[in-house]
Amino acid sequence: VYGGGGGSTGTYLRDYVEIFNSSSADIDISGYALEYGSATGTWGSATTNYFVFPAGAKVKACSYLLVECGATGTAGSALPVTADYVTSAISASATNGKMGLFSQLNSAIACGSETGLIDKMAYGTGSCAEGTAVAALNSTTVAVRNNGGLTDTDANNLDFTNTSTGSIAPRNSASAINPSCTVVPTRKSNWGAVKSIYR
Repeated sequence: VYGGGGGSTGTYLRDYVEIFNSSSADIDISGYALEYGSATGTWGSATTNYFVFPAGAKVKACSYLLVECGATGTAGSALPVTADYVTSAISASATNGKMGLFSQLNSAIACGSETGLIDKMAYGTGSCAEGTAVAALNSTTVAVRNNGGLTDTDANNLDFTNTSTGSIAPRNSASAINPSCTVVPTRKSNWGAVKSIYR
């Protein structure tokens, strides 16, 4: 999660959120909602605080998905990779807040009353963390899930590391898959399959 865009001091012109699929199969996220909440606010308190993925949206096995969000700042550069989705919504705080992914929209819902939670994280003084929140961010730092996205102990401060934006680039669906993640083939390869390819 990077919330330092949209201002006058950020590394990047806009905020971004990177999603990782740690499973061995593609996941259809049609209708899923990426939602932001201020440090003490509710999830999706306004249309500017959430983004609903359109029909057909998928995160491939062991792969990433990049959402570029919010307003465009007056300082910084464009993201170094092309975002898979771009939305003017979700103008996150550069320092304190929370971000969640849900299987359905939670509009103006308080922490603890949300439904369809897939994952969430809080940073700085953000409420509703899994365990303890990640330390506060700034316009040149990004909260990155450890081990390329594989670490998930349900403790935000252990699962994420605040990293300089200059030391790691955001990843999109075209980025290399995490080599530590195992992709299971959907069908077994056999001699008959090989022969069907080479005719």
